Amino acid sequence: MKIAFVGKGGSGKTTLSSLFIRHLAANEAPVVAVDADINQHLGAALGLDEAEAAALPAMGGQLPLIKEYLRGGNPRIASADTMIKTTPPGRGSRLLRVCEDNPVYDACARPVRLDDAEIRLMATGPFTESDLGVACYHSKVGAVELCLNHLVDGPDEYVVVDMTAGSDSFASGMFTRFDMTFLVAEPTRKGVSVYRQYKEYARDFGVALKVVGNKVQGPDDLDFLRDEVGDDLLVTVGHSNWVRAMEKGRPTRFELLEADNRMALQTLQNAADDSYERRDWERYTRQMVHFHLKNAESWGNAKTGADLAAQVDPGFVLGEQLAMAQPG
Repeated sequence: MKIAFVGKGGSGKTTLSSLFIRHLAANEAPVVAVDADINQHLGAALGLDEAEAAALPAMGGQLPLIKEYLRGGNPRIASADTMIKTTPPGRGSRLLRVCEDNPVYDACARPVRLDDAEIRLMATGPFTESDLGVACYHSKVGAVELCLNHLVDGPDEYVVVDMTAGSDSFASGMFTRFDMTFLVAEPTRKGVSVYRQYKEYARDFGVALKVVGNKVQGPDDLDFLRDEVGDDLLVTVGHSNWVRAMEKGRPTRFELLEADNRMALQTLQNAADDSYERRDWERYTRQMVHFHLKNAESWGNAKTGADLAAQVDPGFVLGEQLAMAQPG
């Protein structure tokens, strides 16, 4: 299952995504975690110190390797240089799976120990001072989008992406790459404003969206969220001494997280798992092609000097049936 956490800056999006990752790991589920936020804090939220977090390889810096590996023997892609962030897979492409070893994970992923379990963590890389004026952050998260386009995941496997804050996710088609999107909202007007933006834009793409109320302190907060987001409100999370200790760098074992908050995380997992029954690989592939053709026309053809529409393999549908048909 592919799961995104979105929300305005300061909503607790990264904290909740890290708690959800810990919850999945505690349940012995295989997890690939991806920090795709402009502010790279997921590693720290998962317990890495500053040096360990800074040492995470940047996916953006490994883009040539990622492209070359995913291109495989696809005859429609003349070279890795002609691949852009939305390039879809076709016959001959290499696909990624959650539970495997491959050169992309070797270059970009690092193991993170969470109590008695281990997850893989990947990061886009920070937006550095040298990028100012010459680079767009969305070009960095392009590596994440390209990997998601080539990912074949099944039930009880999880890819959890901590997305960039606010409505910036709509600058590309990456917001359509998920089985479930959890929008973290505080019980304030600003807290629900991103929800309204997301809901409106995502409606035409069939994005499964649920709201997680955070920093909820009482009945008034709960009533406010119910009035503002209605049935999209899935669950709320309140104060956590465990999280306070974690933010100080002194976390206890995850099993000691407050019972109410553990139940809330299980509700998130149940909602994600339920979305598997609605998975539509044909629509997923169709949306992938839609954004690729849009980008090809607006800037991709000019940048690469190639007809990127020709990269689309008509009749090809990404799906779990392809997981065992990897090219060498």
